[in-house]
Amino acid sequence: MSVNLLETEWWTLQLPPEWWADSEEDSILIGDRDEVGCIEISTLHKEKGDFSPEEVAGIAREGSELPEHWKSVKLGAYSGVTAEGEEEDMAIREWCVAKGGMLLFITYSCESEHRGLDDAAVDAILATLSPAGEQ
Repeated sequence: MSVNLLETEWWTLQLPPEWWADSEEDSILIGDRDEVGCIEISTLHKEKGDFSPEEVAGIAREGSELPEHWKSVKLGAYSGVTAEGEEEDMAIREWCVAKGGMLLFITYSCESEHRGLDDAAVDAILATLSPAGEQ
């Protein structure tokens, strides 16, 4: 299976051919061609030092509307927390992960009736996450 490499200034992801990516002002949008759901990735940088696991978890809770419990997660070279839930007929999965002084806040959303359809594909895509220059 061929994959497309999505490269930003700070990180890379491998996308299956049926997925597209587009750059917004301060985030990257990734979706599948059948328009089931969409991934949004925002990047934050720390001026000095690295993000601690406690900081990552705190930023996740502050930046999220989800009331669910956050659990530890690893995405490629990044580690942090993840949660999932629903709001306004939308199924939401969120990740807040960091490596060094870079933090990524990732949201996948789709209509509640499509919940779970893209989970395996989204997990496979996010597992390929690498800092730029390390793939």
